Amino acid sequence: MENAEFRRHRRLRRTAGIRSSVRETHLRTEDFIYPLFVVEGKNVKNEVASMPGVYHRSLDLLNGEVDEAVERGIQSIILFGLPDEKDDVGSCAYDTNGIVQRATRQIKASHPELTVIADTCLCQFTDHGHCGVVEDGKILNDESLALLAKTAVSQAEAGADIIAPSNMMDGFVSAIRAGLDQAGYEDIPIMSYAVKYASAFYGPFRDAANSSPKSGDRKTYQMDPANRREAFREAQSDVDEGADFLIVKPALSYLDIIRDIRDRHDLPIVAYNVSGEYAMVKAAAQNGWIDEKEVVLEKLTSMKRAGADMILTYFAKDAAAWLNESN
Repeated sequence: MENAEFRRHRRLRRTAGIRSSVRETHLRTEDFIYPLFVVEGKNVKNEVASMPGVYHRSLDLLNGEVDEAVERGIQSIILFGLPDEKDDVGSCAYDTNGIVQRATRQIKASHPELTVIADTCLCQFTDHGHCGVVEDGKILNDESLALLAKTAVSQAEAGADIIAPSNMMDGFVSAIRAGLDQAGYEDIPIMSYAVKYASAFYGPFRDAANSSPKSGDRKTYQMDPANRREAFREAQSDVDEGADFLIVKPALSYLDIIRDIRDRHDLPIVAYNVSGEYAMVKAAAQNGWIDEKEVVLEKLTSMKRAGADMILTYFAKDAAAWLNESN
């Protein structure tokens, strides 16, 4: 008999089948972008100390990892390269035979259907660790744009399917779009790090990419974590300049921003589940404090629920395996 004083919402949770049939948000292996760190040398597979399960791999060991990711249903990867040599203008970033360019050609030769995304920044390639040209301690915005556009063109020439600029220089989407178009790559989309906060959650990545600034910080060009409305301005600028995807980074502490950007723009939204978010879960799981699988799938689902279309995550390969098991 119906009780008029309250509603029985539990009816739709009674069995696994009912819960599945009314589930509003779904994770798919196709949603994931898997980051890979590629280094010079041979037979190199070194685990990043602060990111258990994440490795530096040389080109000769790269194909096996890519094969495994593809077998699990992952359709997109993003490449981060660590060169042997660095200079003050990051010239290895736009070298035709740079580590990212060679990795791209190698992967596309073995998996032409796989979407290869190239991270477009200078920080891994500069000896000072900043994302642009530095002069007298100041990061020069406009002088950096030409080098970033040059890097994007070299990545597209190598076969990258998507260019993902992460540098947060003002006007970087416009400069890269113009550079790609002038070089004949008008069909290559830009996945812009449109909303990138100056976050403490990036620490493990800087270990992995050897990209910590040698002096100062990135707070003059990355966003203040306290600011919400600023994200709207940053995203709108990139849309106006021709971005095809919008990344929000980090993801977990910025789910409100993902929802805000989703509500304001109809471009695909990418949530970057960053290294610190990964490392915290790994550390807690290794101590037996949490169920890693359940926690990871829950937090990735929260990113989709907030409005993300895709998720860039170091958990991609594991999460794909878990989803395949459940299916």
